[in-house]
Amino acid sequence: MNNLHVKTGDNVMIISGKDKGHTGKVLQVSPSENKVIVEGQNMVTKHVKPRRQGEQGGIVKAEGAMYASKVMPICPKCGKAVRVGHVEKDGKMVRVCKKCGAEL
Repeated sequence: MNNLHVKTGDNVMIISGKDKGHTGKVLQVSPSENKVIVEGQNMVTKHVKPRRQGEQGGIVKAEGAMYASKVMPICPKCGKAVRVGHVEKDGKMVRVCKKCGAEL
């Protein structure tokens, strides 16, 4: 299983693609595919078929998955998109900001 530099709930900035420069919260992470879903970004249209009687079908907008390499976490202290470092703190590994050293 692959480890990713972002986790569910992180605030991230998109660094490439059609949503470059936008920020959002990570809703879902898929380490096996190296993909993430960011809230309100990479919107795709899905054609939904009604499954039960009385249920409405139609075209629905939803967040699409994007490669994790296209996003960078935002440091809560310096407020910039940063690379992630790992430091051992109290016997367990912690993610830290490469620019200011703050814990992510």
